[in-house]
Amino acid sequence: MKSLIYLSQCSSTNDEVIDFINLSHLEEDFLAIYTFNQTNGRGQYGNKWKILANENLAFSFAIKTQKISCSDILFNYYTAILVRDFIANLTKTEVKIKWPNDLILKNKKICGMLFEKKGNYLVSGIGINILQENFENLPKAGSILSQTKLKFDLKNFAESFYHYISEKLMTENIPENILELYNHNLYKKNTISVFEKDKVRQNGIIQNADNNGFLWIELENDGLQKFFHKEIEMLY
Repeated sequence: MKSLIYLSQCSSTNDEVIDFINLSHLEEDFLAIYTFNQTNGRGQYGNKWKILANENLAFSFAIKTQKISCSDILFNYYTAILVRDFIANLTKTEVKIKWPNDLILKNKKICGMLFEKKGNYLVSGIGINILQENFENLPKAGSILSQTKLKFDLKNFAESFYHYISEKLMTENIPENILELYNHNLYKKNTISVFEKDKVRQNGIIQNADNNGFLWIELENDGLQKFFHKEIEMLY
């Protein structure tokens, strides 16, 4: 069984989903909550995810762990792939995954994701910039509208997104080649890029992400190394 809940405003859709898990005996295998007015969104590793009211989507879902036949890392990768596929198909535009789970559309970040585990549920929080055009003081950020000139109705977008994600996760088998799909869509893979490590900048080439959540980069000065999130920064 699955459910979708709309909130006109909330602090954090992830917190709302987690409250349902903590305070209720959920019967749903899949529960999703969304809003267009999230006032205190959380990003990965303590970051804040700020959105303008009625311009973007904050969407979180919880799925029972028994429904997932892969590791938590691969589930995170697979969720990023599904969101990427949905936006790419909708806009007919190339979308890339910036490790570990940001989405890049025409070199601007349009989506970020947060993953948590609570009891018997995996929880994913997804923020998608849809209609926002003003990104003052956010030079790396963009939206579907700013990058493609395509304008979508927020409610229709959210409901279509829910049906796509829930169907893929609840009725279809999770593919065995998640890692291959993820690396195929990895932003700047096999391309010379600039990285900052320990406050020192150097060129490097992303080789691949692995199934333990590490990113392997061939650095100009330090050779091939693996990194976990926040251990190195790509400058773009």
